[in-house]
Formats: sequence, structure tokens, C-alpha cells
Amino acid sequence: MPQKLIGQTIRLLLFWALLFVPAGTLAWPQAWIFLALFVGCGSAIGVWLLKTNPSLLAERMKSPFSADQAARDRAVIIAIVLCFFAWFVLMGLDARRFAWSHTPTWAQVLGALLIVGAFCGWAQVLRANHYASVTVRLQKERGQTVISSGPYGVVRHPMYSYALLLFIGAPLLLGSLWGLLGLALFVPLLVLRIRGEEAMLMDGLPGYRDYAAKVRFRLLPGMW
Repeated sequence: MPQKLIGQTIRLLLFWALLFVPAGTLAWPQAWIFLALFVGCGSAIGVWLLKTNPSLLAERMKSPFSADQAARDRAVIIAIVLCFFAWFVLMGLDARRFAWSHTPTWAQVLGALLIVGAFCGWAQVLRANHYASVTVRLQKERGQTVISSGPYGVVRHPMYSYALLLFIGAPLLLGSLWGLLGLALFVPLLVLRIRGEEAMLMDGLPGYRDYAAKVRFRLLPGMW
């Protein structure tokens, strides 16, 4: 537990630095609100999992990199992490240091609501799927089965669907319209990861092909 707490503290300090160092100021209320929402909602989910499903919490706390990870998935995760860092830096430069763009108050409120919505959605995903690992792998040791309840009855990869709310909400809250360009990077990377994950599940998880035939859309209902 102390190691996990240290890891969480390091990640929080990293997020703080990626926002405020490029911004060049601590006088950025929207960034403080963003961090409060991110940490508060994330911690609430962590406490809930600790009480209701500690094995899933342990799985979620693992590194997104593993020894048996496919090279393709490792490359996609590295690209996502690097883009995430660059995205934070861009929003700090845009919203505060150079003020290239801004968002009105109503858009900032909408952004905050979208972020909360993303975490609420992730909680529903974790409630339905006890095998929601951070790595793409078959979990035979945990008796993995196909999940089709809750948000999995709408799209096959709702964890990524709800991530889109964060990618839209964060720039709106932080006041960076340029930050919305992050969608042009994150969406293709999510599509790549989904394709790799589905190739593995189709071949290795009994019943997944039938599930995919029933739930047609992967990421967005009616689109893909």
C-alpha cells in the first residue's frame, strides 16, 4: 500500500507540473479545479473498489506494461502516454502562458460536468466488468468471461467511450480550445488499441464472437 500511495503521489505531481510549469503561473483556478476533480473522483472509485472488489483494484493498479504484452499494444500505450503529456503541456501554454484561446464560463462548467461524467461512466464499467485490466491480455487465471451487461450492452469498449468525455471536458474546463485537437491524436490511438484487443478476444475468449455479432458498435453507438 505505501508503494501504491507513493506512485499516486508521483503521478499527481507529474500532472501538476505538466499543467502549471508550461502555464508559468499558479493563478489558474480552472487547473486547480481539474486536479481536484481528477484526484477526487479517482480516489472515490479507488475507495469503492477497495471495499467492493479489491482484486479488481489490484488489477487496475498494475503497470500498463507487462512482460507478455504484444509489441503493438506496448507501442500504442507509449504513444498514448506521450500524447497525454504533450496534451497537458499544450493546454498550459494555450490557456495561460500565451492565451491563444479561451472558453466562456458556461463551457468551463460543461467541461467539469463531462469530466465527472467520464468518471461516473468508468465506475459503471468497473461495476459490470470485473476483468477490466489496464493491459490487453486474456485473464484465464481469473476465469474471464464475456461481459455483456451495463454499458457493454451498448458498445463493446465503453471504457474508451467514456474517455472521450475527458478528452473533450478537460480542454473546455481548462480554457483551451486548442486542447480539443487532442481528439485527433487520441481517437486514432484508441482505435488501434481496440483493434488489437478485439483480435485477441475474438480468437481467445469463448463467446466473444457471438457477443460482437450482437453488440455491433465498438466505441460510439451508431458510428463505429
